[in-house]
This record gives sequence, structure tokens and C-alpha cells, in this order.
Amino acid sequence: MSARAFDAAEVAAEFGSAGLQASVDAPFGELTTYGVGGRAAVMVEVVSAADAVAAGQVMSRLPGTPVFALGNGSNTLVADGGFGGVVVRTRPPRDPAAMTVRMVDGTVSVGGWMPLPVLARRSVAAGARGLEWAVGVPGTVGGAVRMNAGGHGAEMVDSLVSVRVVSIRTGVSVEVAAGELGLHFREPRGDHDSEGELAAVVTWRREHQPGGRNAGSVFVNPSSGEGSAGALLDAAGMRGRTVGSASVSEKHANFIQSGNGATADQILVLMGEMQDAVRERTGITLRSEVRMVGFDAQSTARFAAGHDAPAVTGAREHLRDL
Repeated sequence: MSARAFDAAEVAAEFGSAGLQASVDAPFGELTTYGVGGRAAVMVEVVSAADAVAAGQVMSRLPGTPVFALGNGSNTLVADGGFGGVVVRTRPPRDPAAMTVRMVDGTVSVGGWMPLPVLARRSVAAGARGLEWAVGVPGTVGGAVRMNAGGHGAEMVDSLVSVRVVSIRTGVSVEVAAGELGLHFREPRGDHDSEGELAAVVTWRREHQPGGRNAGSVFVNPSSGEGSAGALLDAAGMRGRTVGSASVSEKHANFIQSGNGATADQILVLMGEMQDAVRERTGITLRSEVRMVGFDAQSTARFAAGHDAPAVTGAREHLRDL
């Protein structure tokens, strides 16, 4: 079956024959933290590494078919016209015991579907340190590893030992040591009070970052070191700017909030105004952290412009498919 003859019902049946739950014309945009955007031609749910391998094996028989991996839906903007491909959505296992976090020989092992706040709280309860910063991040472990999420002077790679990576295009599964991922390390932070830090992070986020429907930071900080993206946007007068029902947060200029009736196109236009304002004032072209799905190549390339992509070597190439 080729991408030119994409038949959603036939593709969903392929996944069904592999023992996976799949649906056609499935809600997609509403599953993201922005809550906007269209539907997916096919959505398949995976609850285990074995499911992910099976999904990848099906995709290997569908050359050229677009595919996208979805976790908790943060950091993602789906076009209003939807996505004419396959969405592989990670879901928690049905067994509540899977949510248990146990520490063995100083390490914890969790699935990529696990919400970061759950991991942060339960790893601290198990006696582990280093993930307190994640208590307020509305994402999953898989997404955090892929993007090396971080905050408060720490990042995911600081705590990683290894990752089992499954390609959703081929079904190939490999175990990758943290040092082979090509992610950047920070300096160790030393001893700290884990329970106290959890509370401090929650308080800081409530005071400095907006609630409501948002996808987290829109733009990454420029590698030039000329200030944070939020500070540059603030100086450019973007705080409170609105397009339709989408608005730049009054609390933090690097967050876009999606109000009632907002659309993906409104958010896209607002992102463009933010990028233009900083470039006109400073000459810096901000790049976006947001994964844009279903948009034309020109729109996607505009916000990827200036991206200082890390070298992709060895096993880290598999992360492109996650």
C-alpha cells in the first residue's frame, strides 16, 4: 500500500490485524494541551513497548505514509485541517500497578507514557532525586526524553541512564545509553531537599507561568546568549498581544494561551507576529519548540529557521521517529 493510495479504513484494519486498537477520522487537535486543530486520518493506541514495535512493523509496510507520535499532547500544534496520516498515541497500561515507581540499585524504570508530574512525585517518594523540576511539566517521559525537557537549572539528560527507543516507522527497538543520545549535560547541582524542591517548583510555576490551555514555551532561548526568549518577547511588547481567541500570556511573554473559539491558524499568526517583533527589534530569529503537525512545509520551515540542531549520530537517529 503506498501513500498515494492511502485508505484510512484499510490502514486501520492493518493495525487491527496486529492486535492494536485503531480508529479512523479520530480527534487529534483536541487531545493536545492547546485543544485546537483538526482530526487524524488514523489513530492507533499503544500501551507497551511491544505495542510500539507492532505499530512500527505495520508502518514499515506502508512506505511514505505520514506518521506522528503523540504523548500527552503538550508542545504540539495541529493544523485546523488535521493530519492526513497515522498518529501513534501512547497510553497508560490498564493495570494501575504500572503507575508504581520503584527504585532498584539507585535507578527507576518507567514507561514513556508516564506523565512527568507523576514521575517526579513518585520518584521522590521512592527515594530518588533529580526529577523535582518535572513536577509542573504537562508532558510525558517519552516526549521529555525526545526534547531533553528541563527547567530550574536541570534537564532530562541529567537523570537518564538509558532509553529503549522504538522506531514507529520500522518497529526496530534498541537500547541506547544516555551518553549516546547526543544531548547536552549541565553541571551537577549538588545535594538538595527533594520534598522541599517539589513544593518550590510548584509554587514558582503557579506564580510565573500561566494556566489554562497552552503548550508550554513557544520559542527556545537563542544560542547567542542574548537573553531568554521570554525577555526578548517582553521587550518587544508582545505580552498580552491577541489574535482572535489566541493570546500571549500576561504572565509570561513566551506562552500562548488558547481561549474559547481559538484556532490553530490564530496561534500560527500570533507566533509569526512574535517572531517578527523580536527580529525587527534585535535581528534575532527565534525558533519554535512547538511541534507543528499538518501544516505546509513553508509554515513549518519558518519557525524552524535558525535552529541550531545538535549532531545526530549513532543510535540517536532513532529519536527522529519518536
